[in-house]
Amino acid sequence: MMAERKMGVLIHGAGWVSTQHIAAFRANPHTEVVAISSRTLASAHKRAEEAHLDVACYDDYAAALQHEGVDIVSVCTPQHVHADNVIAAAQAGKHIAIEKPMAMTLDEIAGMHDAISAAAVKTVVSFVLRWNPMFCNAKALIADGAIGEIYAVETDYQSYLADWWSGYADGRRASTGGSAMLVGGCHAIDAMRWFAGSGEFGPANAVEVFAYAGGKRKGAVEQYNYYTHEWHDGAPLEYDGLEMALVRFDNGVLGKVSVNFECIQPYTFPIRVFGDKGTIRDNRLYSHRHGAEWQEIPGVCPDSSDVTHHPFQAQMDHFVECIQGGVESHCNFADAIQTHEIALAAQECYRTGRPVKLPLI
Repeated sequence: MMAERKMGVLIHGAGWVSTQHIAAFRANPHTEVVAISSRTLASAHKRAEEAHLDVACYDDYAAALQHEGVDIVSVCTPQHVHADNVIAAAQAGKHIAIEKPMAMTLDEIAGMHDAISAAAVKTVVSFVLRWNPMFCNAKALIADGAIGEIYAVETDYQSYLADWWSGYADGRRASTGGSAMLVGGCHAIDAMRWFAGSGEFGPANAVEVFAYAGGKRKGAVEQYNYYTHEWHDGAPLEYDGLEMALVRFDNGVLGKVSVNFECIQPYTFPIRVFGDKGTIRDNRLYSHRHGAEWQEIPGVCPDSSDVTHHPFQAQMDHFVECIQGGVESHCNFADAIQTHEIALAAQECYRTGRPVKLPLI
């Protein structure tokens, strides 16, 4: 019997996160990395060599998309070029794994949506914490009624983002990063939606947002490195480093989410889920089923910003199964629009000082 042909993967973008996309697709028995493309040929070759891959390397994305045997494109480029990259991949008929944030503006999202819909390709957006082991167990407990009916969710993304991060040069700028909510806080927004939704794989959708932005870092050159506990001068953030938003969901749940690029501490990702019969606080459960004691929720916690800590393997395995089964991911492009709209609604709220109704598209 002839062996099944593996689906070929083009890794587009050779930055930090691409290491995990490469590792995940290499480990999946149904896929293989067949090409790497980047802004420079040197960076593509470097990534291939580090992964001990003998594959074609490109500094021409259009040519890479035509490489023989490419079925999936993994978009790992800086966020301000995601829209163009995704549209080109869809027009080439490729399934697409898209790093977060997937876009910068509503116009970009609309253009991407049209291209993906026209091509009828499968997509997954890297809100990778949906596959975090503790998240999975907490979501299953919620679906099983362990804390009753959810009425409130609070999530926070707390990480002092600075030039220790290889993507800081683009991420710190208003034109290429956009906002703290887009650059990193979108993970907390998506987690809020995930835990506010019913069922084991169902997120909730927002209908209204009100937000504030502030902090002390915008325009300041002094910055902190929490890995080395050192202060130094460097390029400043061009947007507010602190954002807080209140969100009302279509199922009546209220949400509170924040992103804090200014906190002098290691990375943390606090989670609180309140139900009428119990509470989840980080990896602890207080349930009507267990008496007056907190129970530990098993599984790895989302307690590091290092991409090697994130469950990319589970995400990409899920995506491959979706392609093979001809079904959509619960974290596909259409669903991720809802997460991005909350971040973009916050920006609109800063301009107008008024609550913003959703959907925006």
